[in-house]
Amino acid sequence: MDDHTSDPTVPPPDRGSPTGWNRDDGRWEHATLRRATVHGVRLFNTDAYHESHDCFELEWYNYGRGTTESAFLHGMVQVAAGAYKRADFDDDDGMRSLFRTALQYLRETPRDYYGVDVLAVRTTITNALEEPYRIDDWAIPLDGNRPTADASDFAYVESLEE
Repeated sequence: MDDHTSDPTVPPPDRGSPTGWNRDDGRWEHATLRRATVHGVRLFNTDAYHESHDCFELEWYNYGRGTTESAFLHGMVQVAAGAYKRADFDDDDGMRSLFRTALQYLRETPRDYYGVDVLAVRTTITNALEEPYRIDDWAIPLDGNRPTADASDFAYVESLEE
């Protein structure tokens, strides 16, 4: 574990033992990645795509090229940016381009990475390449739920910009 990505205040997964959770130690391998993921997914599920993008992007800078952490976060940056293109700019071609890149980054990511159902993400964005409406009202699964944002999620992303 890297000390700069540890945070003992990050709680365990809501259920299960996803990749990244060390059941023996009772902590996340990279707790800051989990924190950014939780906030990023909840913001995404509330259609706050720009804010979701920022959560994933700013955490992505903590990891070196070629790591699973970097690939996952870069892929999620592309997912949020693609949804933003469709929702805010009605730009399905831009969405498709970003989703194709996301699929490349998420290809080797474990199915349950830090609680995200990565297989469901890959499936949805693959389907959206042909049928963009597939992401309308889409919510990303996290720990088997589809959580939405509250004030703490917006406060988190605001704290990143300071």
